Amino acid sequence: MNLNRTENLVGNLLLTEAMKPRFWLLMFVGALGMGSDLSAASRARIATPNVILIVAEQMGFGDLGVNGQARFETPRLDRFAGEGLRFTNYYAGSSLGVVTRGSMMTGRHTGQARIRGEGDYSLALSDTTLGELAKKAGYATAAIGKWGLGGPGSEGIPTVQGFDEWFGYLTEASATNHFPTTLWRNQTNLFWETNLDDGREDYAPYLFTKAATNFITLNRRKPFFLYLSCSLPAAPLQSPTDKPFKTKDWPGPQKTLAAMIYRLDRDIGRVLDTLEKQGLDERTIVLFTSSGGPHADEGIDPRFFNSTGGHRGQKGSLYEGGIRVPLLIRWPGKIEAGRTSDHICAAWDLFPTIAHLMGIAEMGQVDGESLTPTLFRSRQSKHPYLYWESHGPGGFMQAVRSGNWKAVRPGPDRPTELYHLGRDPRETKDTAKRNRRTTRRMERFMQEARVPSVAWPSPVDAKAER
Repeated sequence: MNLNRTENLVGNLLLTEAMKPRFWLLMFVGALGMGSDLSAASRARIATPNVILIVAEQMGFGDLGVNGQARFETPRLDRFAGEGLRFTNYYAGSSLGVVTRGSMMTGRHTGQARIRGEGDYSLALSDTTLGELAKKAGYATAAIGKWGLGGPGSEGIPTVQGFDEWFGYLTEASATNHFPTTLWRNQTNLFWETNLDDGREDYAPYLFTKAATNFITLNRRKPFFLYLSCSLPAAPLQSPTDKPFKTKDWPGPQKTLAAMIYRLDRDIGRVLDTLEKQGLDERTIVLFTSSGGPHADEGIDPRFFNSTGGHRGQKGSLYEGGIRVPLLIRWPGKIEAGRTSDHICAAWDLFPTIAHLMGIAEMGQVDGESLTPTLFRSRQSKHPYLYWESHGPGGFMQAVRSGNWKAVRPGPDRPTELYHLGRDPRETKDTAKRNRRTTRRMERFMQEARVPSVAWPSPVDAKAER
């Protein structure tokens, strides 16, 4: 085993080459969340609600049973939805997971955000994150799973951005194996050998779930904020087994994808069960969403499971299928159960929402609007528009939604398309030529929404300057 020498989290022992991987993993994951005794400030805030933000990776709107999935079941997430509030017009921050995670962490949309696409980019010390707000408010904080907002030695690593505890994939490039040989624990990169004969013990989603439930248990007497960024069901297509779908008459990739979503659903159930076991249900707000629409990697066809819920597009696209995703929010005894909302909102709204739920008023400059009025049936302010831009493999793209109107500019040299989602939710009829005034208004939104960025130049802006 090629195990780094690093301080053991239980006591001050140093790990040695002789320590077995399984023993080390149990000690490591079991110790996550162990901190100092309850401070006076924490005791004073004992009635403050805990907050858990769970983010799936590339789970489509239609991959959820309550959103119409008919070929496999998501019983725990469906129960979650029945116990809280389900949003039907919620959008990811981008069609790329890392950009959405940055949007949620900072409350900025892609016209303003520091991270607008994939690559070696990092949050800066000047960015205010949810972790920092929570920590300043007296919360114990942990980030677990997939980060991608700053690599080793950068200002963007979780422990610099407000999280007391961090465990997972630090960069996007490292998150290419659900049976990893390396994960980060705070500022230490830890290595071990995967046992190929019994790889399920090294399945990263299971490690993340165990770390999350341990953090909850160890911090049950103080307010906590847990950010659980799941790596499922994104590629690569890997699962310890294709059960319970192994005998289905489906293509192999679809069986594995369904098995990954089954395990995601079950693991979220374990988090919720831990809250109940610790008597924290009514003191904890849980939010569940996805980082973007479904992918089409490794032989996956999003149409097979109707993963987009019938919407056009998929991962990498700014059509509805690429960015319309689930959002569920649950707080037993506080948020009325079994409700749905068609309020139009997006990932950057979660930042002020979570801040308000924590009782935080000062949060710096954000693009989001708190959803707390919708949660508690008060008058909800509305965005004049929502804006997205993408710098992915397909090139520069932009999209705007204002009311029922949706404009998509699929490329810098492509004309703007206009759709009325109320009449055409699948974006099949481009009405830009028939509604030129509305199209021009949406193009003005595209122009005013974005701040120029050296890292993320806009070919459209360059044309305008010429």
